[in-house]
Amino acid sequence: MVAAEKLALIDPEGRTEDGADTRAQTRLWLRLLACTSLIETELRRQLREEFDFTLPRFDVLAQLDREPGGLVLGELPKRLMVSAGNLTPIINRLVADGYITRTPSNLDGRVQIICMTAEGRKEFRRMARKHGMWLASLLKGFPPDRLEGLIEQLDLLKTAVKDSRPSP
Repeated sequence: MVAAEKLALIDPEGRTEDGADTRAQTRLWLRLLACTSLIETELRRQLREEFDFTLPRFDVLAQLDREPGGLVLGELPKRLMVSAGNLTPIINRLVADGYITRTPSNLDGRVQIICMTAEGRKEFRRMARKHGMWLASLLKGFPPDRLEGLIEQLDLLKTAVKDSRPSP
């Protein structure tokens, strides 16, 4: 299905209730979604083939790599924007495979602290180096002199989207 057909399915009129044209915003969203999907599919494939590892497990380790003292387990779903229920089997597998530890907090035994093991950190960093190489390879056709400008534009877009959301 081509982008124009997708546009027709999403917003057949291409207008908001007040008559404003929404086609450019919809095309942008579809382009962002397509780029994300293409990159994510390739990263998933590479992680699976080279390390027998999943992208969600990699993402958990990436968060823990930033926190040498570990993280409260309840913080991870917020950072990864997933439900706690989705994380439970991932955490269990990472513990079973020796990548992370899960221990009760000294202050509150109901709170679990997860930390990366030394071996987990070593393996994660090996995967992260490859991950960076895969991304560089995927994006090598994009002009390097335009990359920073695109990042700045996407930062502005992210801020605009966050600022437009209603307050809870």
